Amino acid sequence: MAQDHSPQSAHGRPSPRTALERLAGGTNRVARITHTEHVPARVGRHASWPEAIRPEVVEAIKAAGIDRPWEHQARAAAHAAAGESVVVSTGTASGKSLAYLAPVLSALLDGAGAGPRGATALYLSPTKALAADQRRAVSALAAPLGTAIRPAVYDGDTPFEEREWVRQYATYVLTNPDMLHRGILPGHARWASFLRGLRYVVIDECHTYRGVFGSHVAQVLRRLRRVCARYGADPVFLLASATAADPGRAAGRLTGVRVAEVTEDTSPRGELAFALWEPPLTELSGEHGAPVRRTATAECAELLTDLVLQGVRTVAFVRSRRGAELVALIAQERLAEIDASLPGRVAAYRGGYLPEERRGLERDLHSGRLLGLASTSALELGVDISGLDAVLLAGFPGTRASLWQQAGRAGRSGQGALAVMVGRDDPLDTYLVHHPEAIFEQPVESTVLDPDNPYVLAPHLCAAAAELPLTEADLDLFGPEAAALVPQLVERGLLRRRAAGWFWTRRERAADLTDIRGEGGKPVQVVESATGRLLGTVDAGSSHTAVHDGAVHLHQGRTYVVRRLDLEDDVALVERADPPYTTMARDTTEIRVLADELEEPWGEARIHFGSVEVTHQVVSYLRRRLLTGEVLGETKLDLPPRTLRTRAVWWTVTDDQLDAARIHPEELPGALHAAEHASIGLLPLFATCDRWDIGGVSIPLHADTGLPTVFVYDGHPGGAGFAERAYRTARAWLTATREAIASCECDFGCPSCVQSPKCGNGNDPLDKAASVRLLDCLLSAAPK
Repeated sequence: MAQDHSPQSAHGRPSPRTALERLAGGTNRVARITHTEHVPARVGRHASWPEAIRPEVVEAIKAAGIDRPWEHQARAAAHAAAGESVVVSTGTASGKSLAYLAPVLSALLDGAGAGPRGATALYLSPTKALAADQRRAVSALAAPLGTAIRPAVYDGDTPFEEREWVRQYATYVLTNPDMLHRGILPGHARWASFLRGLRYVVIDECHTYRGVFGSHVAQVLRRLRRVCARYGADPVFLLASATAADPGRAAGRLTGVRVAEVTEDTSPRGELAFALWEPPLTELSGEHGAPVRRTATAECAELLTDLVLQGVRTVAFVRSRRGAELVALIAQERLAEIDASLPGRVAAYRGGYLPEERRGLERDLHSGRLLGLASTSALELGVDISGLDAVLLAGFPGTRASLWQQAGRAGRSGQGALAVMVGRDDPLDTYLVHHPEAIFEQPVESTVLDPDNPYVLAPHLCAAAAELPLTEADLDLFGPEAAALVPQLVERGLLRRRAAGWFWTRRERAADLTDIRGEGGKPVQVVESATGRLLGTVDAGSSHTAVHDGAVHLHQGRTYVVRRLDLEDDVALVERADPPYTTMARDTTEIRVLADELEEPWGEARIHFGSVEVTHQVVSYLRRRLLTGEVLGETKLDLPPRTLRTRAVWWTVTDDQLDAARIHPEELPGALHAAEHASIGLLPLFATCDRWDIGGVSIPLHADTGLPTVFVYDGHPGGAGFAERAYRTARAWLTATREAIASCECDFGCPSCVQSPKCGNGNDPLDKAASVRLLDCLLSAAPK
């Protein structure tokens, strides 16, 4: 909880500039740095705590080493103390937690004598690790304040014998939206005394609540407000976020209440050296002879090795669980060749580990026993890993907000820091490493969520009715679509109308109707076939691509091969193996238009937004050589198709336009296909999504439009808001797509511009030159 008030040295470790110079000192490495941005140090500005913050709390904060707050902390605390919901949206390590803890602890002390339980507060975080870390921080800060502050974690890892104590006695409960959805709200009667005294709801890292997950959480929070009102409580919401566009509006959409915003960061910051790094081309050829770059995974593993050898404490953020395991494994092997004591100083951290494994890694980070860690975004959030010197990013993390959040994990003790983003071999990363202005001169994205999505809203209306009978007066709370949805739920036999309102009719739990993380269905258990040992889990939506028969699965540095995926029992049986390759699933997709809701003419071309039905099926997987990515072969799979009703943006062109663009009939499929791939790759610049959140289809003559058509759709039932954002920013989005293709140095198309790692057609056909002419034609008549 200690907060630095002046920049400090790195305690003998090399400075950020020195560390970067050493990284670039290897053979031909200087050319890999395409840009270095030096973010200057910043001096902090102090203020005084508002008078409403109790003097005991101020003294406890001083005892923790913080004499005075930064101005933004004091402003946020003043809003909270005045009973106003507020979001503090400032940089990493700016002390956001103290901004909400000061008023929360004051309120808990104020209410200590009121009733048998007194005042209470609820803390929500998107990850268990963050909640556990916050509990440690609160316990340390509140130690001088006595027994009125009783923090406790309540999540899936909490032993059952402890849960009753938390319900009866804890005053500050730290949990996550999943537990609130499945545990606390359905059992609200057992939480009556806690909910009756609820003064504050803290929502940490609220920028992570986007897309389908954010839409679900928005409805969970509306259910919470409704249940609180039943017990006479009207809690104030305190939100913390990484720097985000229009955070007050986004926080208001998430909570359903008016939210003030505090956005000026007045904390000090050490210098940040931020390098963009492009791996070199290899001598290998990929699909259809395309040039292949060295993988970001291999490059990051090498850089992590070098930084550990320098004594630079480093976290490498990797996009996938498998990638995190690979980076750690490769770094350990290289370190073992130099010093047998060093491999144990590097580890992987990701979701799917068992609770005791995660806690052990977190302790090792805190103690400094680990010098290097390869992590998924599980450590992107506010877990206190102060003392880090450097951050590696294996590819653009999907949004600028996440990029700055990850980069900000280093230098948290006030010292300077190094961040290196290693570009992957895909259109977006290649565009960014050559267009640094798209990172350093652009604001972060607006948070995209759609709580009115009927696929999201319907199960929450059922859950709300199961918690308390749903009345006409409640419908406004859940949004404008609720009134139309309730009769449909009655028709389906899910709700029943009575004089007192609508009731849940089924024996099963209404909260089980939906998985709020949009993962859909029961997680698949990964089991070692020889021993029956549970290694971890994979969400249902990823199972066809991640643990299909023959898939290579990594866990804690060990390699397994999936021998059988049992879809009926939701189990993937694996066995230890050491294949010289990784695997990547391939699928095919068909799409039909259900409703055309928005349309805009671009000359003869037209751009549309509406509802579609997508049918896709995993049909095979590729085996790629470790490190180089060279394709070794393809194996067919027999998995059932999946159907998705969602939202899409699509555009059409006419035959006359194709003639004007000199695109011959034999070039058209490749031109459309290449434009589709590149536009999917670039959309994360304009919507808070990952390329794996969206899909696409391109068809030379689509049955529903009667024209050549390119579709880009949300990969979640009912949509997630990404396709609508694409429609709203279509001109800028497709202009960037055209630029990414045209500026790529390859001749005929490669993974850096038009090839896609998840293409079901093996990236065939693709026509890079014709796609540029096609996009030129499309954009020539786009509205300014």
